[in-house]
Amino acid sequence: MSVIFGVNPVIEALRGDRRIVERITIATGARIARFEDLMQAARAARVPVARQPAAALDRTAGTRNHQGVVAFVGSAKYAELEDVIARMAERKLVVLLDGVEDPHNLGAILRTAECAGAAGVVVPARGQVGLTETVAKTSAGALEHIPVARVTNLVQAIETLKASGAWVAGLDAEAGKSYTDYDFDGPTALVFGGEGHGLRRLVRERCDVLISVPMFGAVTSLNVSVTVGVVLFEARRRMAG
Repeated sequence: MSVIFGVNPVIEALRGDRRIVERITIATGARIARFEDLMQAARAARVPVARQPAAALDRTAGTRNHQGVVAFVGSAKYAELEDVIARMAERKLVVLLDGVEDPHNLGAILRTAECAGAAGVVVPARGQVGLTETVAKTSAGALEHIPVARVTNLVQAIETLKASGAWVAGLDAEAGKSYTDYDFDGPTALVFGGEGHGLRRLVRERCDVLISVPMFGAVTSLNVSVTVGVVLFEARRRMAG
């Protein structure tokens, strides 16, 4: 059993299907934002709601930053790679991460990927942060909606995506081709490296094309979650046009 807290994460957990919400606790006397939305979602999911003093919620959440709402949920479930591929038929985009270790980065990436309408996110089983509660909180509810597939071998996953008809583009700071010059005209798998090390050699070699986000300032790189947002929304804009 895990704990999530905050109004939006709890509402999205109730509305999503990635894990089961067992029960919800609301701080006695607290003024809860979106209270009616929260209660309606709880009733629809048949989840019991109890009142407790705010101090009890502080202890359960390990923080006072719970907005007066705490939920007890089952562990987040990983999807299968085939589930993500099936969604690509409509959504066209998928995100692959080559070893993102910071849970805040992964949570931000999941939020961005869901907002951009990606089919899912694919992560390796090793060298990658898991679906922790920090990830869930940072994703602002996106974890409850977007499939996250965990694979033993990312290189094999790339080959599987290719066989399904996807074109694989890796983000590499040294690539000569800008992401703005890439033609996003079909199902596309975008591969992003982890913090500090970028794409591993074998992953880079399996990509159909390497693209970069040009830098114009003194700092020569972006945070990986920012890079994902920049490239994903450009890809979505091109596909929509």
